Amino acid sequence: MRGFLIFVVVVVIALVAGDRVAVVLAQNKIGDKVAAEYDLASRPNVRIGGFPFLNQAVAGKYHEIEIRAGDWTGEKLSVHDLDVTLTDVAAPLSDVLRGNTSNMVADSATATARVPYDTVQRFAPSGVKSISYGSDGMHVSGTFKVEGISVPGTVVVTVSPTENGISVIPVSVQAAAGGPSLSLSLLRRTLTFVVPLQKLPLGAQLTAIEPAADGLHVTAVAHSVHLSSSS
Repeated sequence: MRGFLIFVVVVVIALVAGDRVAVVLAQNKIGDKVAAEYDLASRPNVRIGGFPFLNQAVAGKYHEIEIRAGDWTGEKLSVHDLDVTLTDVAAPLSDVLRGNTSNMVADSATATARVPYDTVQRFAPSGVKSISYGSDGMHVSGTFKVEGISVPGTVVVTVSPTENGISVIPVSVQAAAGGPSLSLSLLRRTLTFVVPLQKLPLGAQLTAIEPAADGLHVTAVAHSVHLSSSS
């Protein structure tokens, strides 16, 4: 009996070890493919959720795949801390092990990333000197024109996703101490601008934007995602 139990333990250990080796191999293959697909500087960290992996692999269905890509550069700007979570991914095992993502389809993809304020400032109108975070949202500070006179002030703005990117619109304004008042309606005409981040990898469209101390935290979502055909 003791010998049989030892045999069972050895078999279980071998199966677990084999499962872990297989999942690491698959994760590395997916990471290599994603890095090549989106011109990433290094292979992203990929985690295939669920255990055992081999059961999912045989079925060709994965509940969740997490991709931590770090920095990513689109057509007009770069973002940091890019993470993508794929859910209900259909992928034949042979394709996964070969790094072939052409037949891999995810029911949905949720991407998050951070846009630094210095990146946002690149698209702001002239006169903007700094962009920062405040308890009431994103603050835009600079020198703005009032009846031909340059007046320093700070403007609180809203940020929201649009089909053209991140829309920035003034909602309140505070002139510098002792300076003339600033017209919010005039500022809305001159200080409304768009940061041209329309989507993240895998065709994920922006759905939410939240100002934070280290920049704008953006969320994007896509559905019926083909890993090799989205951009």
